Amino acid sequence: MTDRTLVTGINEWLVDQALSEPDIVKMFEGLCNRIHAIGIPLGRARLTWPTLHPLFQAETILWRRGSDTEFEQFMHQESQSDAWLLSPMRYMFENDVLVLRRNLDGPSKLLDFPVLEEVAAQGMTDYFVVITPLSVRNETGIKGQMGIISTFSADRAGGFNNEELEALQKIQRRFAVACKTVIQSRIARNISETYLGREAGSRVLAGSIRRGDGRETKAVVWYNDMRDSTALADTMPGADYIQLLNTYFDCTATPIIDAGGEVLDFIGDAVLAIFPYQDATEQKAAVKAATTALQNVIKARDALNAERAEQGLFPIRFGIGLNTGTVMFGNIGVSQRLTFSVIGPTVNEVSRIEAMTKATGIDALVTRDIVALDPGKWVSIGNQRLPGVSEEIELFTFAKEPAAIAAGMDRIEIKPTVKN
Repeated sequence: MTDRTLVTGINEWLVDQALSEPDIVKMFEGLCNRIHAIGIPLGRARLTWPTLHPLFQAETILWRRGSDTEFEQFMHQESQSDAWLLSPMRYMFENDVLVLRRNLDGPSKLLDFPVLEEVAAQGMTDYFVVITPLSVRNETGIKGQMGIISTFSADRAGGFNNEELEALQKIQRRFAVACKTVIQSRIARNISETYLGREAGSRVLAGSIRRGDGRETKAVVWYNDMRDSTALADTMPGADYIQLLNTYFDCTATPIIDAGGEVLDFIGDAVLAIFPYQDATEQKAAVKAATTALQNVIKARDALNAERAEQGLFPIRFGIGLNTGTVMFGNIGVSQRLTFSVIGPTVNEVSRIEAMTKATGIDALVTRDIVALDPGKWVSIGNQRLPGVSEEIELFTFAKEPAAIAAGMDRIEIKPTVKN
């Protein structure tokens, strides 16, 4: 028999978990180990919960006694997969069922969902599912609500007894409280990182929420801007233009993120990003990461435009500027509406460097500081006077640019232009 004091001990442990901010994988693993330790024959368990994330719809943890605990995320499109459509969990949501049990062996064996055959093949004898809604149940039932789904599988002949099932339900309710705290924290982090970026999001969640909060930091600053955007916005249907922008951002921003950069903002059809560093060693690594991203963006653009040409579509064109230096990274705006961004001369210069790509027809331009830390692939276009910048700046482009273009760029002065 399951000792009620042992169940109470688990519930007290769950209260402590709810009051802290535990890792949800370790918390679930700890719970399963404790359940087994009090004599409940738990051989397999799964925890699934919904999330808010641009890529993932749900997250899940699989625990099997004697094996490593597994964490997995489900993409949004997987909601149409057979694994979900034929699952007992989907049946429960569709039919407003909070508790479901299936015997996996013996005379009352019932394997009416594909996953039950998989679980039975692993030696499990009982399958028990509990859904705990994250909001108060009302007349609409649990349909459309966010809920925590726990499945418990026994590996003892005959499965769970009634006392053990009652204990699991009591434990599950306390566990859901602890989970809700952790899940809400994970969702807040997902949202902040999605809309603010990884570093900015973590700073906001850590308390940098007042106007002026921030600090000076050093960074490689990236700025790219799409060509002919005004004309395209005027001539394309709105939905088609948004799709074009997202395709363009996939091409330009994804390589930045993959290289370890921080995308700070999508400014209309422009991308502002940074590769932060603290010392000379980190600066070299940041420059290398930024120039690698630059090369990958150009490769991605060329591949994309080749596909578009085959489809009879116009090419996507844009320019890129890179600069490095000290920036102010923090909250700006009005007291009721803030954004986390970078400001300073380095940022002002990089937008004007990108504008030079438009005037020269060159894909990308970088400063001497970039070239010095990642040499061997650049050619100078000479000192250039940028609007609003007191001193001339020597700019460089990839050596693969046509020599005739590079040779003719001894001095080009551009006027301030209205951003597309």
